[in-house]
Amino acid sequence: MSVARMQTVIQDRFGGPEVLSRTEVDRPRPLPTEVLVRVHAAGLNPVDVKSRAGGGMAGVLGEPPFTLGWDVSGVVEEVGFGVTTLRPGDEVYGMPRFPHAGGAFAEYVTAPSRHFARKPAGLSHTEAAGLPLAGLTAWQVLVDTAGVGPGQRVLVHAAAGGVGHLAVQIAKARGAHVIGTASAARHDFLRSLGADETVDYTAVRFEEVVRDVDLVVDLVGGADHQLRSLQTLRPGGLLVGVPGGVEPEAERQAAANGLRTSWFLVEPDQKGLEELTALVETGRLRVEVETVLPLAEIARAHDLMESGHVRGKIVLAVA
Repeated sequence: MSVARMQTVIQDRFGGPEVLSRTEVDRPRPLPTEVLVRVHAAGLNPVDVKSRAGGGMAGVLGEPPFTLGWDVSGVVEEVGFGVTTLRPGDEVYGMPRFPHAGGAFAEYVTAPSRHFARKPAGLSHTEAAGLPLAGLTAWQVLVDTAGVGPGQRVLVHAAAGGVGHLAVQIAKARGAHVIGTASAARHDFLRSLGADETVDYTAVRFEEVVRDVDLVVDLVGGADHQLRSLQTLRPGGLLVGVPGGVEPEAERQAAANGLRTSWFLVEPDQKGLEELTALVETGRLRVEVETVLPLAEIARAHDLMESGHVRGKIVLAVA
């Protein structure tokens, strides 16, 4: 019996966008408890760019060749033995297998069924593909890690980016007072998302104008940035370091000043996806997709991501 084939993007070495190439491989089959999803769109995230170059999740993935990509929106094609929550034809979105290879930059992916949830009815596949990794990161930081609630003050760094613009909206939906850092050109965008205050990090030092926050969502990283962020926290406040965790100097400074820090890495989370879906379907969360490119232009998408000036998300059209 002939095996079905599919297009995918692989890399056989670490390096720049030029290491990414399209090829044809056997289409995977779902194992027990897994689903096969035909990918309609796949989101690009900074972790893809870092992993391609040998950082990010490269230590988990091991040596190339492999296929990157963790943001998926598509349609269930086949279900493995034991799957009862999804069936062929269901429109789904999810973050398969993270931090192991998800293989989203391909025409089909397989993953445990509970790494997916039904796609929000009001979102296109393109929009939905921009939500899983960034949305789950924001949700798990704000809700599961920090327990943000009404009246709390939340500072979101890089607030106009992929995770940031979703974190602003989720924090607002939880009743928080939200302060976002971004260049001045992004401030109207942040206010449209519900940000209560905006800070132009290119014009002022944010620690000089922001005070008494309960939570800093640090989406920038680095010791200097985190040490400055600690100055904005109230006693007992929390800094969550997303890219690369919390630097040792910041951990020591926080402990000495009665502040808290937390490392963070996002996990596949069907319940979290369902919470995001509820926010979308009640009009409290939207996904900003700045650029849509065909899968064939994945190297260009990586170049754009590395520019560091993306508003919202970059998504690859696959189907």
